[in-house]
Amino acid sequence: MKGERLMRYKGWIVPPAMRDFHEGRIWLKNHAPFSKDDMDKAINHKYFCLIEGIQMKPVIKCNRCHNTNRQLFTIFDCSKCQHPCIYCRHCIKMGRVSSCTQLMVWTGPKAIKTSNHILQWTGQFTTLQEQAANEALASVQAQRSHLIHAVCGAGKTELLFPMVHDALKRGLRVCIATPRTDVVLELYPRFQQVFPKTIIHALYGGASKQAGYAQLVIATTHQLYRFEQAFDVMIVDEADAFPYKFDETLQRAVEKAKRKDAPIVYVTATPSQRLLHSFYLESYSFIPKRYHNHPLPVPQFQALWGYEKSFNRGKIPKKLKQWTEERLSRNEPFLIFFPTISLMKIATPLFQLINEHILAVHAEDSERKEKVVKLRNKEVPGLLTTTILERGITISNVQVAVIGAESPIFTASALIQIAGRVGRNIQFPDGDVLYFHHGITIEMDEARAKILFYNKKGLFNE
Repeated sequence: MKGERLMRYKGWIVPPAMRDFHEGRIWLKNHAPFSKDDMDKAINHKYFCLIEGIQMKPVIKCNRCHNTNRQLFTIFDCSKCQHPCIYCRHCIKMGRVSSCTQLMVWTGPKAIKTSNHILQWTGQFTTLQEQAANEALASVQAQRSHLIHAVCGAGKTELLFPMVHDALKRGLRVCIATPRTDVVLELYPRFQQVFPKTIIHALYGGASKQAGYAQLVIATTHQLYRFEQAFDVMIVDEADAFPYKFDETLQRAVEKAKRKDAPIVYVTATPSQRLLHSFYLESYSFIPKRYHNHPLPVPQFQALWGYEKSFNRGKIPKKLKQWTEERLSRNEPFLIFFPTISLMKIATPLFQLINEHILAVHAEDSERKEKVVKLRNKEVPGLLTTTILERGITISNVQVAVIGAESPIFTASALIQIAGRVGRNIQFPDGDVLYFHHGITIEMDEARAKILFYNKKGLFNE
């Protein structure tokens, strides 16, 4: 077979799994998940290009994450080379890249890509969805970047199906990158379901190794530090989300992970002014209404004076307690967003006195995936959470409250995304969005005004 001939070199057959894993990746030489003997043979046969982990000229730079901030490099006494070494603190969680380590880039036989991909989706687009999907598809086919601006619950994921299917059928490799692990966990099973014959990998911190060569990769933007010119089409979902929006190295990671001429499709409900300015006059699609044609739930403001003092005294503020008990009595799942983990931890046992099954979740919670699944499966009545769940999750009939909506963490974009969790299901197209506050902010007003604006625009597009 052609594939077998490609993998044979002077009597030694390169393990296909090695090729499938390393193609497109930039990897620490000593962290390869294959035997040292096979790795040495592949290197000797020049199936890898070895580069220095930290380059010193013309500027100090980590060749994995492309960090050039001198404050994020540290000198240490290295036991490996017995000399003072520099390592990059910016991507340390992915294994230490230091000046005496080497990075590997696969230059051997290419993986065997297939064009036998099936799109198994029986849904139907609205007129606005079909227009946006066609516009994005045309941009990708023309290798032109594109912005999809669609309100929360407009069916953004479904819009991606035609362009992803077209790219896969053309033998291209596609990446859907997002700043949040929760979004990866939400997207992965949906794409597995509609692309049943496609090898898809989900990459995020703590993900297990996955077999085969993935022509479709769904990954956090942090995972793109480990890729180099790997993808023919790059899709950045939730392009406005923290930390991607503020971290230039993550933005550079997107650029280095794709091939030079590969288009980028940005997808978001709350694009930055920079994104709008870049795409508005040319490659831009806008959907101001949800797929089920019901308006976006409009946030209500409710004063909750001294809420921190109440929690610190061991009491849930009266209005918040009443709201929670009403959700419980109606058997409505709920999310209550807190401005800080510390305040949420103080509040959690107080809520559990109302109902012992109420749980709390935050970014460092190792069980956050399981807790969201429990809420979706109605095994728990509600979750207390930080902004980690502001986007990327869909829970039928969920109701939402924000504690301390005046806090700086709750930007207009965050508040719009939080409100966007409500009313997504056609069976439950509306619901409660309540911003409990200690004073109304410009961000709160802006979030509410934008939602009202989208609803007004949606009326003109019926």
